[in-house]
Amino acid sequence: MLENTRSIKKEMGTPFTKEIAYSINELRDCLLNLDAPLTAVLTTEGTGLVYHAGASEDGQKVLAWVPPVGIGQFGDPGFLRDYGVRAAYYAGAMANAIASTQMVIALGQAGLMGVYGAGGVSPERIEEAIKQIQSALPEGPYAFNLLHSPFEPQVEQHTVELYLRYGVQTVEAAAFIRLSDSLVQYRAAGLSQDADGRVVIKNRIIAKLSRTEVAVQFMQPAPEKILESLLAAGRISADQARLARLVPVADDITVEADSGGHTDQRPLVCLLPTMLALRDEIQAQYEYAHPPRVGVGGGIGTPEAVLAAYMMGAAYVVTGSINHASVEAGTSAHTKQLLATAAMTDVAMAPSADMFEMGGRVQVLKKGTLFAMRPQKLYELYTSYASVEDIPPQERQRLETKVFQRSLETVWADTERFFQKRDPAQLEKARKNPKMKMALIFRWYLGLASRWSCIGEPGREMDYQIWCGPVMGTFNDWARGTYLEPVNNRHAANIALHLLRGCAYRYRLQSLRVQGIQLPTTLDLYRPESPLIVSE
Repeated sequence: MLENTRSIKKEMGTPFTKEIAYSINELRDCLLNLDAPLTAVLTTEGTGLVYHAGASEDGQKVLAWVPPVGIGQFGDPGFLRDYGVRAAYYAGAMANAIASTQMVIALGQAGLMGVYGAGGVSPERIEEAIKQIQSALPEGPYAFNLLHSPFEPQVEQHTVELYLRYGVQTVEAAAFIRLSDSLVQYRAAGLSQDADGRVVIKNRIIAKLSRTEVAVQFMQPAPEKILESLLAAGRISADQARLARLVPVADDITVEADSGGHTDQRPLVCLLPTMLALRDEIQAQYEYAHPPRVGVGGGIGTPEAVLAAYMMGAAYVVTGSINHASVEAGTSAHTKQLLATAAMTDVAMAPSADMFEMGGRVQVLKKGTLFAMRPQKLYELYTSYASVEDIPPQERQRLETKVFQRSLETVWADTERFFQKRDPAQLEKARKNPKMKMALIFRWYLGLASRWSCIGEPGREMDYQIWCGPVMGTFNDWARGTYLEPVNNRHAANIALHLLRGCAYRYRLQSLRVQGIQLPTTLDLYRPESPLIVSE
């Protein structure tokens, strides 16, 4: 997978030796030699580490032992098998192709999975992305996002049709409140049966969610009503409908805690145990051959967070915000620089474009932008007035000069042109419904704000919508003073491998400590000193 363009550095530090390590640097080197078994021994010089499997020698007392550990030993091995990856880790989708083709390909070449951010991307661009990624990664691993579009179901359907046509075998389903016909069609259309009668799943779904009532829908088989509707419409076969009743809708459930973008800001330490218990309860009822795995995202940005998630029982971990500032992210240099200097507290919630009328909110960066404040004002106006004509003149003038920077008539004209091409039916409804017209006008700003951030629109910097969770700040703290501090060094695959390597390092350190070995706290911090993937 890496032979043509890249190579991964060997994870060894110093060569194997029977010399005992006592100094901080020697101890760190031993712990970082992940392939080597380590023995803690007590000698007249104190406690040290040595490379052998536990046999004591003259003048040594064996105190503890830790085995070799690789990055692929954490999480559920089924995740590695099903997706053809070297670690139970993936980089989640960020809409508007912020999770770009370059990011997905770079991760795939490193043996890790990335999800292309198809939300908000035109069908033509999605199709081109599929071709590009499949050409670069013919055997994978890769996935594509399917963002729920409750107000534009035809957009979701067209995306599913593209995935089925091109044989995209893994999607990350995000922002779903309830299952859609399109999503169930994608799942059922990939089901078949082998010679032994076992269900073969070709189209895999990773559901990203944070609510138990949504998780239940993905952990259970597809609803009978949807299956009957799809069957009647000829969108699935009778065999596919039958097999869909035997498997859960999703193979994997990504429990999304306090993340960037759509989030309920729920604490991971509370959310994960709840979802694991729910999965076990549903598995006891349905007795699937392969129950859904439960992984975590939101707050994953340091080796300690990765290890904590695995130790809590996560089948895999997912990163998001920290990849927004990576070299491969499909966003502007200005946005990346803002993200790279963000602190944990530099985030806020703001109304979302896709669920504006429903009061949906997203977490965004507030440092260096006024976006978090301006959409909130739009939502207050939307809930207070029946139409744009009802907005008081003073408020309207402020909107046109400070926020839109053009008249509402001009914004509506732009909106008409957009929906005439994308979804004329919505346009007709808005012309008859002043409240809906107001919503579309306000969504013009919300939708463009994220695009302005991606392309680096000059003069609109204070309106940039930059999806970001508090983990961006913890990652920046961890990266400070290392080679990862400058934005131009933050390659997504190297970030991933350092997080995983640091996780393995911390695991070995903690394994010694739980056996009673008191090691200096100065060993605690894993520092990414240089790239683990280098160009040949």
